[in-house]
Amino acid sequence: MEFLRSLFYPKEIYNLIRYKMGGLAKVEQDPMSESLQTCYKFLEETGRSYALVIQALEGELRHAACILYLVTRAVDTVEDDPTISLETKIHILTNFQNFLYQPDWRFMDSKQKNRIVLEDFPTISREFRNLAVVYQEVIANAAHEVALGMVEYLPKQVETVQDWDKYCYYASSPTVIGLSVMFSVSGLEEPIVGEDTRISISVSLLMQKINLIRDFLEDQLNGLELWPKEVWSKYGKNLSDFAKPENIVPAVQCLNELITNILQHVPDVLLYLSRLQNQRVFKFCAVPLIYQKIPPKDPSSEKTQNILATIRKLSVPNGATGGPLLAVTEQYSGRGSTWTSGNAPISPW
Repeated sequence: MEFLRSLFYPKEIYNLIRYKMGGLAKVEQDPMSESLQTCYKFLEETGRSYALVIQALEGELRHAACILYLVTRAVDTVEDDPTISLETKIHILTNFQNFLYQPDWRFMDSKQKNRIVLEDFPTISREFRNLAVVYQEVIANAAHEVALGMVEYLPKQVETVQDWDKYCYYASSPTVIGLSVMFSVSGLEEPIVGEDTRISISVSLLMQKINLIRDFLEDQLNGLELWPKEVWSKYGKNLSDFAKPENIVPAVQCLNELITNILQHVPDVLLYLSRLQNQRVFKFCAVPLIYQKIPPKDPSSEKTQNILATIRKLSVPNGATGGPLLAVTEQYSGRGSTWTSGNAPISPW
């Protein structure tokens, strides 16, 4: 499931685009302990794109975000590893929060590519305990809820759309909520960013669902079926059939229905973005382009168009089509237009 690939906000996409365009300045980093340097090394190795965004932060918030990523990556690595027995997984995940306070705990039997975060967990947990208590509490609570959610779904299948929402919630929402709280506590953002958990949950569901769609083939190879049967069973007898070229038409129709489900979260994502401080106008053409390419005979066509019409009203001046997605910053032009790296919230998905 690669939960971490799902866990950073839409702001990360924004930051990464600006980084590639040279618009995100590097932050002068304070001297770091050897163990903290090791944590940033792990961050580079296990999540390079996230490392760019996290290191755009300043001070202890940057370190807290780094440790949060690594801790949740460790949870994810246990959950994803097919070589770990169900009994062992349940034991580790159920007790994971406690391991943060045990200096010597590590796990050496993972075969996953990111196993270093388990093998050298003492380095990560040491830096966790060096953080301010408020950040420790956020990280510990997020890791605990994610781990328990994974335990609930280890022996289960994702049958209904409601199951899909619940699975995606457990996989990423606690961390997204935690990061929103961090942003507010740090003073970078207004209290509403951390207080409005409904919006944070919606943001996390959007990105988690995107990743589950993207990871279809990888999950199939790992014996995982994380698309809701309630949807895919309309288009085929077996989810694995969608990987066969002869099933391209029903596979795309199934994909379109899932994407339509995802689009319902976009207005909340735009609202979340509108609350973040010091944003420049964010011009992006993806939503209008998607709208123009909806196959009229697709079973999800009408519903998709209706959702995108709502998104355009929120994001494009005067509801015009074909224009840039402005992320509702036109409505907030008085809240500051200068981008500075110190005001850049990260995105854990």
